Amino acid sequence: MRALVYDEPRSFAVRDVPRPVAGPGEVVVDVDLAGLCGTDLHLHEGGFFASFPLTPGHESTGTVREVGVGVGHVEVGQRVAVDNASACGRCPTCSRGDHLYCEDFRSLGVNAPGGFAESLLSPAHKVYPAQDLPPEVAVLAEPLACAVHGADVLALRPGADVLVVGAGTTGLLLAQLLLHGGAGRVTVAAPTAFKLDLARTYGADRVVQVTRDAAATAATLHDLQPGGFDVTVDVTGAASVVEVLPGLTATNGTVFVYGMCDEDARVSWSPYDVFRRQLTVKGSFAQVDCMDRALALLRSGRVRTDGLVTHRYPLSAYGEALETLRTDPTSLKVLLDPTA
Repeated sequence: MRALVYDEPRSFAVRDVPRPVAGPGEVVVDVDLAGLCGTDLHLHEGGFFASFPLTPGHESTGTVREVGVGVGHVEVGQRVAVDNASACGRCPTCSRGDHLYCEDFRSLGVNAPGGFAESLLSPAHKVYPAQDLPPEVAVLAEPLACAVHGADVLALRPGADVLVVGAGTTGLLLAQLLLHGGAGRVTVAAPTAFKLDLARTYGADRVVQVTRDAAATAATLHDLQPGGFDVTVDVTGAASVVEVLPGLTATNGTVFVYGMCDEDARVSWSPYDVFRRQLTVKGSFAQVDCMDRALALLRSGRVRTDGLVTHRYPLSAYGEALETLRTDPTSLKVLLDPTA
């Protein structure tokens, strides 16, 4: 089969590799669509605990090709969504129920072969029936699962006044969860008009067009709401944006770091300010055990996805897809189609 393979950071090619075979408790899925996200840009550079050689692709949907012994909840020919994240269930952190920090955490497309290939191999319990969802919707289950985990961590107080900075795919998904999770008002700030239009369509109470200059953005948002917001959320992954969030947060409010910054990025905050204003700082990393709720939200239609998929490429055009994700302001969710 064909698969995208990195030998090392920044060095990739589409190659013929052996098709995986399902062992006991495993499922082989023929990938219909796989999504790219900012994590893939970090993996391209060798970050985010990437393990080489690597086939990326942690957002996948497809059709069951083969099931191993003991698998009964899905069958050959059935469309499924794949949860890329697996915990061992046996290590000390798993025994405390903290699966996200499993000592043997396995993530398809990060430290195990993922969905930028014609087929992938997954533990059976991480494959979810999705025949009732179009592939362009089912492929968004994993990024929505990350937003579900973010909402879990944030534990939003009902009536909170929330600012979301950034309107990429994850920002738009998370903003919708906050809208439906008790926020009194959600403001979305971003540079790109069409993304803000989507935010408004999805129900955002207020949208604000800002520049990519963090200081200018902070000034605009401070003028908009001098008293600050109960919760400020960064989904840009830009340290310069994270740095200004405390200045936009109300006394006794919460700064929420949701976007993935570069590993060596640093910010400068006043610890006295955090102390005196009793600010809470939270972060959200990936997801685990959230896929079933993400699919439930997609099925209900409460979280909308229309307009999120903006680009679709064949596997052979991965380099172009990566560059679109990196540089094209008209892109939201970029998909690879290994069948093309």
